[in-house]
Amino acid sequence: MKLDILAIAAHPDDVELSCAGTLMMEKRLGKTVGIVDLTRGELGTRGTPESRAQEALDALAVMGLDVRENLELPDGFFRNSQEHQLAVIKAIRRYRPEIILTNAPADRHPDHGRAALLVKESAWLSGLRKIETLDDGLPQQAWRPKYVFHFIQDRYLEPDFVYDISPVMDQKVAAIRAFRTQFDTVPDDEPQTYISTPGFLQSIIDRARALGKNIGVEYAEGFISEKMLGVPNFNSFIQNVT
Repeated sequence: MKLDILAIAAHPDDVELSCAGTLMMEKRLGKTVGIVDLTRGELGTRGTPESRAQEALDALAVMGLDVRENLELPDGFFRNSQEHQLAVIKAIRRYRPEIILTNAPADRHPDHGRAALLVKESAWLSGLRKIETLDDGLPQQAWRPKYVFHFIQDRYLEPDFVYDISPVMDQKVAAIRAFRTQFDTVPDDEPQTYISTPGFLQSIIDRARALGKNIGVEYAEGFISEKMLGVPNFNSFIQNVT
């Protein structure tokens, strides 16, 4: 399946927290949209790899996207190595996205910045035809996406652009809550964590509200681009009524 947009993230739930609204809005516009999780999140304090896998599928159903797969790289220990680059290259060549969304270039969790570099470099290398990869035993064609954008995660980073997600904000929250072992939980037989308190989920909503306010909409998600962006005309700018 060729995708228009592919989100590649370190852990199941990274996408839901950071760019689910954008993916759903693009899906509404008729785009084909998918997710590749690099790891199973097996080092997470709460839940299990099996529960996280089911929650990822539940979140996908909430978002209504086209495909999701997990590369099963080692949580906490994946590296920007040839082995792991080739795994990401195979996924990029399988889906041939025009745009990739990936982790923040620096963040509280060290996996996020490491994933950002791994995905960015793999996206470039994927366009080199002399790098040979196979999918189900068949040679893959070289493919390089037009853009790689980094979403914003726990630490605030100044975005290069923001995307209005107001129509799907409730759906975004529902997709986050699909990760029942991770978010907005009450004390139970597992320890509370930084992300399991109700205040953490509220901070995600507040961040989206703050970004939206800057462009005169209710909610937005922000992205960082290392590539210069252009517009075809001034009509591409959203009207800021504030």
